[in-house]
Amino acid sequence: MRTLTLGNTGPRTSALGLGCMGMSALYGEADRTESIATIHAALEAGVTLLDTGDFYAMGHNEMLIGEALRSAPAARREQALTSVKFGALRDPDGGWSGYDGRPAAVKNFAAYSLQRLGVDHIDVYRIARIDPDVPVEETVGAIAELVEKGYVRHIGLSEVGAGTIRRAAATAPISDLQIEYSLISRGIEAEILPTVAELGIGVTAYGVLSRGLISGHFTRDRKLAANDFRAMSPRFQGENLDRNLDLVEALRKIADQKGVSVAQTAIAWVLAQGPRHGASIVPLVGARTRARLDEALGALDVTLDAADLAAIEEAVPAGAAAGSRYPDSQMAHLDSEH
Repeated sequence: MRTLTLGNTGPRTSALGLGCMGMSALYGEADRTESIATIHAALEAGVTLLDTGDFYAMGHNEMLIGEALRSAPAARREQALTSVKFGALRDPDGGWSGYDGRPAAVKNFAAYSLQRLGVDHIDVYRIARIDPDVPVEETVGAIAELVEKGYVRHIGLSEVGAGTIRRAAATAPISDLQIEYSLISRGIEAEILPTVAELGIGVTAYGVLSRGLISGHFTRDRKLAANDFRAMSPRFQGENLDRNLDLVEALRKIADQKGVSVAQTAIAWVLAQGPRHGASIVPLVGARTRARLDEALGALDVTLDAADLAAIEEAVPAGAAAGSRYPDSQMAHLDSEH
């Protein structure tokens, strides 16, 4: 497994991370046994970074990871790094009620996460979305206090714009920015990527397969469950879906020529962007099964030369995606989009 350091101050981590959200929430039903087996397989393959959020199924995902870590071989468990998002407020019906970045809330969220994960520290801790009523300096300062006490090792950010990144970095060392980045979500290239490269901050990129849309496995006739986020995602609706899957077919031609899968090509493209932009970028793959994990790991063996990258750019040019990456109500919470 290749490794790299997240930014100037972050941890040394595997070149791919495992995003665990879908094992508990937002993509329909998941198999608990297979989820734990997938985490174990990832650790065995050398994947060290496990990403979660305390609000994924109201703590279920953290408890799932905790169970997987307890039952993993000691050597693999000790190598695992936990990346946790906090701050999203939920209700018993599963609804969303905003974000809380107050220092007292930060410490409260951390106390519960440590217990659910069964660990004595969190490796990277970040608020999922900026609380508009709390200056980012106060939220980051509270995490810095947790670092001083040993409960957190590194401070991360999530879905914030260049101005907020600079304010946060002036408050305390920032290891990485977690943000959506894929062939069809390239908005960070204009201002955010240059900013993190300048400041020595890494990137953990989620949505590298755009929630399965550009994995090569999603079909036009697929029926989504009511509790599947994609049933409300603009990119999966009507004509938008048709246009986006046309992009996938264009990408498939390139993948077929290289003898690899569409998903591997899309992940390899994200892997190639770190050197191009002077930043350390770790794709988070949201594999929920060992089969999907194996496919994703195969991307590490895919080399994209200049001709490949040019062909991909022609097939899927920047801005080609139809539809926004979240519904309007959720886009409003993204500091990175303002």
